[in-house]
Amino acid sequence: MTDHTIPPRELVEQWASEKCYDERDWLYELHIANRAAQWGADQELEACCEWISNEVLCESNVHRFLRAARRPKPPSLKERALEMLENTWKGGHISNNAAQTIRRALEQIDD
Repeated sequence: MTDHTIPPRELVEQWASEKCYDERDWLYELHIANRAAQWGADQELEACCEWISNEVLCESNVHRFLRAARRPKPPSLKERALEMLENTWKGGHISNNAAQTIRRALEQIDD
């Protein structure tokens, strides 16, 4: 496995340019630290997946399951809409009839 101890300078500069933080306090440093931690975790995950697929269980798909479990895809817009509809209905803000109609329409949309 390759030893990746710190992110490349180019990545840090890219993260610094994202401007999704407030420069008046420590949010800049927290943003860079969070991105660096995520980068390091991604490097470790990829190294583990590569090792598993090449050395240990080359005939299996364990590395794919590991990656999917550790880096799940965010829910689709359709999944989020269905969840919001369910919460709205449970909260009593929409009638059962209206919720069922909207649910059926959403379920017909491809993800």
